[in-house]
Order: sequence, then C-alpha cells, then structure tokens
Amino acid sequence: MGMLSGFRICFIAALSLGALLAQSAFAQTNVQVLPTLDVWASRTDAGIAGASTSVITAQDIARSPGATIQDLLSREVGVQTFSTSGAKNGAGTRVDLRGFGATAVANTLVLLSGRRLTDIDLSGIDLSTIPRDSIERIEITRGNSGAVLYGDGAVGGVINIVTKTGADRPPSARVEAGFGSFNQREVNATASASKGPFAVSLSSNAVNSNGYRVNDDVKQRNAIGDVRYTGSDGKTWLNFASDDQKLGIPGARLVTLTSSLVDSDRRGATTPNAFSKKSGNSLTLGVSRQVGQGIELILDGNLRRKDQTVFSSLFGSDTSDVRTLVSGSVTPRAIVDGRLFGMATKITTGFDYYNSSLEARRSVGLSDPAYDKFNLDQKSVAAYWQQSLALAPSTDLSWGARLQRTFLSARDIYDPTAPGAFSAQATPLDTSETNHALHFGAEHRFSPGLAVFGRVARSFRTPNVDERIGVNAFPVDFKLKTQTSFDAEAGVHGRIGLLEYQSSAYRMLLNDEILFIPFPPIGANVNLDPTKRVGVENAATLHLSDDLRLKGGLTYTRATFREGIYAGNDVPLVSRWTGNAGLAWNVYQKLAVFDAVVNFVGARRMDNDQANFQPTIPAHTTVDLRLGGEHRNLFWSASVQNVFDVQYFDYAVASSATYGRYNAYPLQGRTFMVKAGVTY
Repeated sequence: MGMLSGFRICFIAALSLGALLAQSAFAQTNVQVLPTLDVWASRTDAGIAGASTSVITAQDIARSPGATIQDLLSREVGVQTFSTSGAKNGAGTRVDLRGFGATAVANTLVLLSGRRLTDIDLSGIDLSTIPRDSIERIEITRGNSGAVLYGDGAVGGVINIVTKTGADRPPSARVEAGFGSFNQREVNATASASKGPFAVSLSSNAVNSNGYRVNDDVKQRNAIGDVRYTGSDGKTWLNFASDDQKLGIPGARLVTLTSSLVDSDRRGATTPNAFSKKSGNSLTLGVSRQVGQGIELILDGNLRRKDQTVFSSLFGSDTSDVRTLVSGSVTPRAIVDGRLFGMATKITTGFDYYNSSLEARRSVGLSDPAYDKFNLDQKSVAAYWQQSLALAPSTDLSWGARLQRTFLSARDIYDPTAPGAFSAQATPLDTSETNHALHFGAEHRFSPGLAVFGRVARSFRTPNVDERIGVNAFPVDFKLKTQTSFDAEAGVHGRIGLLEYQSSAYRMLLNDEILFIPFPPIGANVNLDPTKRVGVENAATLHLSDDLRLKGGLTYTRATFREGIYAGNDVPLVSRWTGNAGLAWNVYQKLAVFDAVVNFVGARRMDNDQANFQPTIPAHTTVDLRLGGEHRNLFWSASVQNVFDVQYFDYAVASSATYGRYNAYPLQGRTFMVKAGVTY
C-alpha cells in the first residue's frame, strides 16, 4: 500500500511536467517572463510573494564584525542563536528562526545552494564547516512558506546559503591568514577561473583554536568546489564539499542560588575528556536544459556521508556514540515562464526523492561492545507545485502545494551483557505516512514607498531519528507523531527617500510539537500540548550617503503553550525581545572601512523549564567593531567582539525540582582577530 502511494506521487509529478510541456506548446511567441531563476542554487527566485524574505550579500559577509556565519545571521530580524560551547569559530552555535528554542535545529531548514543540509538526525548544521569566502549570498525565508518547495522541517523558515561559481569571472585567487584570541589561527584560500563555457572555483579554510574554556579546542578543515559547463541551451555542474572537525566538549557549569557563574571558574571544564569528531563528504551532479520557449528542466542528485564520534565522561561514567549517516537524493524539477490569461506567470514544479540511513552504536568506552545498535532507514517521495502570477503590474500572487510520503524502518539490536546495559531492546517499527504543505500569498505595491504583503501556509515536520531513539533509561519507543503548523503573516515594506524598511506580524499555531524533556519523571522525547508563536519583526536601513549606512532591527517573539498543564507559559529558550543596530562607513575610499554592530538579546527561559518557575537566562548586550581596508592587491582587517567584555551565557538547562539550580554554558568575553591577505 505504501509503495503504491509512492507510485501515485510519481504519477502526479509526471502529470505536472506533462502539463507544463502542454502549456509551452500553446504559449504565445512573445512571452513576457518574471525574473530569471538561478535554478541550480535556489527554488525561490527573488522570494515567495507574501513571505518575509531578506538577502545577505557577499559584501555584507566580508564586512561583518562577527567572526562566524551565525554571528551574521543573528543580526537579522526573527533570528536567535544559542551555544553549548565557547562558540569558537561558530562550532556548536544553533540558529533559531521564529522562536523554537531547543528544537531550533529541527525547525529551521538549512540549504546549501538549494540542497538540504538538515539531516534526519539532531546533530545540527555546523555552519562553521562552510568557508565564508565561498558564499555568494544567504537567502532567508521566514515562516513556513518554504515547506512547499523544500519539504518537512521548514517550520520556522529556510536559510539557503548560495556558494560562488567561477562562471563569467576572470581568473582570480585570494589567500588570507588570521590570528586571534585563545591562540586562534586560520587560513582561508579561494580560487576561480573560466575559459569559454568551462568554469571552476574552489574555497577552503583551516582553523585551529584553543578555545575559551578548558577542553574547548577546535581543529577544523573545510573545502567546497564547483565545476561547470555553460552552453547555449543549458548547464552542467558538479559541486563537492568536504569537512573534518574535532572539538573538545567542556560541558556545563553547575550554578545554584549560593554560587555565581561570574565568580566561579567560568573557563573550567566539567567534562575535561569529552570530545566530538566529525567528517563529511558531499557530491552533487546536475544538469539543466532549455527545452522550449520559457521552459527549463533540471535534473540533479546528491550523495552525502557523515561520520561522527562523541565521547563523554561525567562523574566517572563514560558514554560513547559512534554513527554513520548516508543520504542520497534525486530532485528533478521544471521552471516555466509563460502567460496565463495574458498575465505573466512562473511555475516551479518537481519531484523529490530522499533516502537516508543511520547506523548508531552506543557503548560505554569506544572500545567496548555496544549495548544498543540502531539502524534506521527513512525514505521520502514528494511532488510539489509552486506558482506565481503577476495579476497586475503592481500585484503578485503565489500559491503552491506539496504532497509527501515518508517511509521509516527502525531496528535496535540490544546486548544486555555489554558494559553499561540498562534498558531493553526497542520494539521494531515499520511505518509510512502522508503529509502535505500549502501556501497562498499576495503582494500589492501602492508605490515605491509602500507595499503590503500577506500569506497563509501549512507545514509539517516528521520526527527525526535522534528523537525516535532518544537517550532515556527505558526501552526505546520509536513512535512519535508528526508535528504540524498553520502560519499567517501580514506586513509592509518599501523605500522612502534614504530609508528602506520592512515590518511584519505573524501568528503560528502548532500541534504535536516535539521536544526532549531531559529530566525525570519523563526523560524522553514527547509530543507537546498545542503551542503557538506570535511576533512582530521590524527592519530598516538608512542610506545616508554612498559611504555611510545605518541598519537596525527590532523583534518581538512570544512562544507559548496553548493547552495542557503549561497553558500560557513561555516555551523555553526564546527571548521575547531582540534587537540590533549597525553602522557601515567607508572612512576613506577602500583604504579604510569601519563597521560596528550593537546586539541585544532579551531574557529567556532555561531549557527544561516548561513550568516557568526557574530564574531566566539574563538579557545581554554586546558591541562588535571592525576596521579594515585594501590597497591594490593587499587587504587587512582588525576586529574586536564583545568590546565591553560582557560576561554572559545564552543557554542553560534548569533543574525541574530545585529552584535556582541549573547547568549553564558560559561564553567568551572580549576577543580580537586580525587578518591580512593578498589577491591575484
């Protein structure tokens, strides 16, 4: 029955593509088209009508005082971050769109040039593995409208990191070296070239740091490359990526009412021997071809492998987790520019097939026999249709739907004689289910100074494998319900003189939200009572001159329980208020440029404090500065983060029984980084 449903979805996709070809046959010769879509890197074009979107450019990235991609994202409205480490090079820093707290990783979908990076486990996307110099732009789509195009997990929003190519660029190379606090050393290198229809680009970086805390070191190597051929009627491309990382894991610092995190040993390690090792490789092959007036067909596929080992020792008890995750995907699609009843229209439609397998081995020591060996295989097939229509020169509509079938097979081999065995074998699970996503949006431009937009959308999130296998001391129950959400949003944007602005308000209702409750009496992943998010996001940029720009944002986010014993309480790890203000100033041409950012993060509830009876994580405000410049083929920069040496933490896990007792993860104070390099 499940396989038949999969065939039905394939049949729907085939009909969709057939309808497109039929449309092209009857299209007018003189076709007026909507904006060109960069089909290899994105499915959203310049955004989805009705949705709140923004783009971070390569120039924004280069000039950011922040040391990491997460720092850069945290300056955007609707985005919050938190870290369970010293935040060295961004490792261990999570990005949260629209207030999901501890489950941010599973509710914010991250893409690399249009392909899913978010895996079926909870290890999260470590954005530090993407060389900053390889990024062309970062597209942010807030809310769940991206679920139609990209599938499950796009509940809070979609972050698409588009990398550079060598197409239409002269041969160039760039080498940069840097040194900073805690003995951080890094080298970044990029090169690109093109000749005729062929182009190649490569970006790599290497980072070593002792880290802020004891056992907080990082050693990381990353590389991303692109090879492509561009012909008169299509393109062929090969993308590859590789990363290797080793992290020390210092653990949390215990805080009680009688102790102060500031006064205690902030830099000490609770787990001085814990570490994580991770390596990954990815290969994508794609081809696009123009097959008619206004029709482009794209076929691409990807294969990824990730190997990860985590070891920890706390209070004399060792735990080890060794896993291998292999993911493959094939995602054919079509982009059609045409006319519908005389109005310009663009259609993005296609078929997604994903196949992921996880093998996880849990033991006491790394050399001990495993007491649990988990094998989970997840497949999904989906068909989608997203269409935009220029109803009038000043009015755009968009609508779309996605139908997705997910198949899961989960097994556990339990060895009660292995050291550390304390549970029982999990009951096998074979299941399949069908879910759908919907979107309808509109935008009307009254003038260049005022446009209104709005949308409604539905999305879903299937439980990931880590949520199914859990870490509790009871027999694993693979079963969890799929999370669903309904989202509505309205806003305005425009430009008046020197001021560019955008403001929007949204309301999101969720059912069966999935969360891990770490302490007794539960100690497992559960489906929560219904929750909701409401918020207002405001962003503005003041272009005072070609050399001086001010930018700021203010966000209100309220995440609460709608029903159950916690009705009305705040969802943990979500700040109600966040804000930032930045200045970008070309002091003297390109010889000296100055950037400054002030970032405010309001108080938030600690993880595991659904009852809202513990103290909150205190609010904090930080200031980052950067001064840089370039002359001929030489460039340099000097940056200081957290100029006023604010002592803070943005993540903590609270006791569910003892008031004032919690485990906090202190973050570094003032740091500096100097860089210099040369271009060829």
